[in-house]
Amino acid sequence: MSEAVVEKALIGGGCFWCTEAIFTGLRGVKSAQPGYAGGRRENPSYEQVCSGATGHAEVVEVVFDPQEISYGDILRVFYTTHDPTQLNRQGNDIGTQYRSVIFALDEAQDAIAREVTQEIEASGIWPDPIVTEIAGPAVFWEAEEKHHDYFARNPETAYCSAVVAPKVAKARKMYRDRLKA
Repeated sequence: MSEAVVEKALIGGGCFWCTEAIFTGLRGVKSAQPGYAGGRRENPSYEQVCSGATGHAEVVEVVFDPQEISYGDILRVFYTTHDPTQLNRQGNDIGTQYRSVIFALDEAQDAIAREVTQEIEASGIWPDPIVTEIAGPAVFWEAEEKHHDYFARNPETAYCSAVVAPKVAKARKMYRDRLKA
């Protein structure tokens, strides 16, 4: 029996706790791992990235089955579950580490990212221009274990209650037909 083909997407939509929690629940997503990408420091720590000095963004590496969910649909969910019009921030999380970014892992992903960005821009769902950076491939540095499944393990913390939970609820409502059983 042959192994299922999987693809990867590397996206940053501000806080990786939010992005991970949203994508983990989608059918076709095999894993969503928090981490860092796009900066200069090898194997950075959370504290180093939060300082803003590394150039890294908080990202999530989404491993998915393209037979169940396409790369384009991954990006559509991405664009509708964070604010891609905020430059270097998401709400009160401010700094380049919270930038909206897509690291296209090859030319095909780059083309799809640009196409979906134009589609979302034309849809008018965001009143302001999209400022999401579309960058080339980047090394993914996995975040420390304490950041994995953060929302699932810490739903009662103030940040999770105020920021993560509403985003997850919005995604579950918008993408009810795409949720894992």
